[in-house]
Amino acid sequence: MGIFGKRKSREERAAEIANKVASGKGFYGRTTRAFVGREDFAQLQGAIGAYNSGANVQQLIAMGAPTTVAVVVSISDTGKLVNFDPIVDLVVQPTGATSPSPSPDHAPSNVTLQTIVSKLAIPRAGDQVLLIADPAQPGGYLFAGMV
Repeated sequence: MGIFGKRKSREERAAEIANKVASGKGFYGRTTRAFVGREDFAQLQGAIGAYNSGANVQQLIAMGAPTTVAVVVSISDTGKLVNFDPIVDLVVQPTGATSPSPSPDHAPSNVTLQTIVSKLAIPRAGDQVLLIADPAQPGGYLFAGMV
């Protein structure tokens, strides 16, 4: 403990700055928004949002939130990286999920996610992955890793 109270770790300070940049608030956020174009700032917000969703997933898993198994239908690269890990667009089909449709065969519902994946464990079409219900967005899911 320092003279002026508990100091934040580097990781906590970096996360705080990243959140200020993404929100466009504070010195870092206003400066970034002033010098970066609107499109690039939106991409930056998306990348930081994907990073934060990964941290939220780890907290939910630690709390024992139920997971859902899903099958990867398709995966595509967005061209963005966070800590050298790619951000991808995943289209997954939760097992046992069906969407209400007028046809009698009930076509399965697909869920589209934009998430960070480890470059050491990139899912492929047909692989099984875990999803967790997103508490911030009812009906939405967060990517929780490979099975």
